[in-house]
Amino acid sequence: MAKAASTLFLEDWLRSVSGYGNSFSPRNHSASSARAIIQAWAELRDSLQHQSFHSHHLQSLKTLVNSQTSLHVAEPQAKLLLSILSSPNLYLPHESYTLFLRLLYIWVRKSARPSSVLIDSAVEVISNLFSSTQYDSKKSPSLFSEAVLLLGSFSFAPLASESSKTVCLELLCKLLAEEYQLLGSFSGLIPEVLAGIGYALSSSKNVHFVTILDFILSIWGKESGPQGTVSHGLMILHLMEWVLSGLSNFRSVEKINTLSKEVLETSKPNYVPFAVVMAAAGVLRALNRSVVSGLGLDMISKLRMSAEDRIESVARELISRTRGFTSSSYDLTDSLLLQCVSVALARSGVVSSRDPLFICLASALLNEVFPLRHLYMKVFESMNGSSAILRINEVKEHLESITFKEAGAITGVFCNQYVSVDEKSQYIVENLIWDYCQRIYMEHRQVALVLRGKEDELLGDVEKIAESAFLMVVLFALVVTKHKLNSKFNSETQMDISVRILISFSCVEYFRRIRLPEYMDTIRGIVLSVQESDSACVSFVKSMPTYVDLTHGPDFSFLRKMEYVWSSDEVQTARILFYLRVIPTCIGRLPSPVFGKVVAPTMFLYMGHPNGKVARASHSMFSAFISSAKDSDQDERVSLKEQLVFYYMQRSLMEYPEITPFDGMASGVVAVVRHLPAGSPAIFYCVHCLVEKANRCNKDFAQQADTWKNWQGESEPCKKVLDLLLRLISLVDIQVLPDLMKLLAQLIAQLPKDGQNMILNELYSQVAESNDVTRKPSLVSWLQSLSYICFHETSGSAASKKLGTEETITSMQTPDPLSYISLNARL
Repeated sequence: MAKAASTLFLEDWLRSVSGYGNSFSPRNHSASSARAIIQAWAELRDSLQHQSFHSHHLQSLKTLVNSQTSLHVAEPQAKLLLSILSSPNLYLPHESYTLFLRLLYIWVRKSARPSSVLIDSAVEVISNLFSSTQYDSKKSPSLFSEAVLLLGSFSFAPLASESSKTVCLELLCKLLAEEYQLLGSFSGLIPEVLAGIGYALSSSKNVHFVTILDFILSIWGKESGPQGTVSHGLMILHLMEWVLSGLSNFRSVEKINTLSKEVLETSKPNYVPFAVVMAAAGVLRALNRSVVSGLGLDMISKLRMSAEDRIESVARELISRTRGFTSSSYDLTDSLLLQCVSVALARSGVVSSRDPLFICLASALLNEVFPLRHLYMKVFESMNGSSAILRINEVKEHLESITFKEAGAITGVFCNQYVSVDEKSQYIVENLIWDYCQRIYMEHRQVALVLRGKEDELLGDVEKIAESAFLMVVLFALVVTKHKLNSKFNSETQMDISVRILISFSCVEYFRRIRLPEYMDTIRGIVLSVQESDSACVSFVKSMPTYVDLTHGPDFSFLRKMEYVWSSDEVQTARILFYLRVIPTCIGRLPSPVFGKVVAPTMFLYMGHPNGKVARASHSMFSAFISSAKDSDQDERVSLKEQLVFYYMQRSLMEYPEITPFDGMASGVVAVVRHLPAGSPAIFYCVHCLVEKANRCNKDFAQQADTWKNWQGESEPCKKVLDLLLRLISLVDIQVLPDLMKLLAQLIAQLPKDGQNMILNELYSQVAESNDVTRKPSLVSWLQSLSYICFHETSGSAASKKLGTEETITSMQTPDPLSYISLNARL
């Protein structure tokens, strides 16, 4: 039997596995003490003895029912209950009947071998109760559900007589037929009614079996009947699992064949599709969980095939009716069915891959599990304060819904189905997923701009859904990558898939809040693919938003009243950051004109972004391009590099140190001096700009001698620029070196004495450790002359006097060697 078979109270198990809310029954209150239970039974015996029933007796019943979990009702106590119920001299309030039936239910479920005589007596009392004028369901609706529950449990009791079982099943069917409208008004009764039905279906009697099955599959479509929900569907699923496992244990082959015929093979007009799907999934779950040991392999195989065929036929009809979920006729009924198909497949275990199931799973994920576009529409429909609470509640309800909580399992089944369905279905679903990514990027960008700072709680809850959607996209993309990036598919297909996945990832990058191995594996695979194709690289780069789009913001009516600041658009920034990180991996494939027209404007724009991480990525992009080479357009590429350097230095130094990160700028400068042709004007310009920036800093820096005390510590921005200039001595080509030495000498001579000493010490070490035989002689001579100037100028004159020309430095004679033993020794 299923794991749930050990559960004494089937209705409680159905509630727990379906996420259903607690019943309104008083038995959900805290359990009573042993003393209170003993006193309650004494009060009931006193009631029977004195043939009177008062309010304290009703309280005694409630005390006992509240202790359902720990309470054991023995046969003498069951007789007491029956005696009170059948006493003609006692007037019992309507509320008490529900409690009496609950206590009898506890007795029959907890007793190891309830007396058949006592069961017969109880059945007679219950029959008389419901045939008398005392029974009025309107006064006590829960009496109906408790009666169904008790009658079902009596029919399931092994020692009950055949005649009593028959009476119970007949009365149960009569109640279901006459009182089902109560379920439409009081949905809290449904777990008890379904549990009673489950007991009845598991009874050894075959009578009314088909009638009860018909009820469970058709009640949801009857006028005044209950409105079906996913929770109700899950109750049906697990109820069928429980029933089938029990029937297989008892080897009730005839009933199993009937169940298969009615649920899996017969289509009746009054059957409600979501109930049929869930019932079939319950059969599958029982088969997959190896709880049907009493059945032969042939029967198991037949049941499995029939159950899968049944779910597929419903899914196919749903796709046809809604025209692939694009029709305007797609309503709440279809929404429920789609949710149930997805949850059913997630709960039922292993299911064969079938195209209709795959498409339904995709549509369910995009429209029901992660209904972001629907939620965005709700946000925009009404922006006034009165509806804000309603919107927040709707999103919170979805976060707590079963469908959302099953998102991981549904995604798993969805990805497993992908590999085995036909290529047409794969193509359809791939396009659905990639389009979904681009749409939620555009719409969430608008929502974030409107809600941030105004309704942060609502925005946060919506983003929780979006974060889960991101995980789904990543897992699906990984499956697609593993399946299609191999020799079975041509290179064109592989390139197209790779580019579309990259674009999709850029759209959902904002929702990536955790490190995900599957994400990194997918990125590595598709980047390797894109690196092999110029066209794929260009296609990906051209998908990046244009400079105009980035700076003008989305064209949306609510946003026209707002001042758009591109750097505050976090969703857009995350997407651009993705491009800034990925493009360098294939930049060698990118033609220069494409980089100049598409990438460069965005790169320079985001160098001014206040987020250091984004600014660094922009500088890394610049460094990657300067370092890149492409044989087919080498001259054009060098020309573009030199043009970009002029604007790069202006842009970087203009925002330094407030925004421009030093490490980012340094990487760009190093790339320029290393990779541009020797003697390039761009390198000269780069050096001059850095010296000019250091000179401007020096005016404020000259009076702050204390700041030179810790040169090796956390450097002040001006020191960092000087440090970079010193590094360039060993990096620039020989044509640029003389100009750099002249500018550095002029700069150093103007520093305070402490600053000069620090810089000279740094230069001593750098020149002494150099193995460059080409430039070292020039550097030694230059450093000796510079040292002479610094040592013979007073601190005051050095700070106010400029070194006129390069000739002044280079023509200086080396002073008396005795004065510079230390210097020469170090050099």
